[in-house]
Amino acid sequence: MISPSGNLRIYLATRPVDFRKGMDGLAAIVQAECDLDPFSGAIFVFRAKRTDRLKIVVWDGTGLVLVCKRIEGTSFSWPRARDGVISLTRSQFEALFEGLDWTRIRARVQPGPVQA
Repeated sequence: MISPSGNLRIYLATRPVDFRKGMDGLAAIVQAECDLDPFSGAIFVFRAKRTDRLKIVVWDGTGLVLVCKRIEGTSFSWPRARDGVISLTRSQFEALFEGLDWTRIRARVQPGPVQA
């Protein structure tokens, strides 16, 4: 798995896409339908009609990278199909990629010092 460092922006396209598309076709979807820049270094996650497959497109600074995954024996947890994109945290993205229910991942609230 690609593990870029730094402050990641991760976007999940909620509608299924034609999985015959390669990295250029998916980058065009990012620009035209999501109104985002596919060359920004953000991670863009797409799904097929079958929820057991996903594709990831990311610009690594030298070129577009395409990652494909088919999960065996289960399916990826996906939001309802509607237009647009959803932002994910890194933890949610990692859970999604592993086939876990990423919607249950929440940021932990760090308690601050108690003021007297």
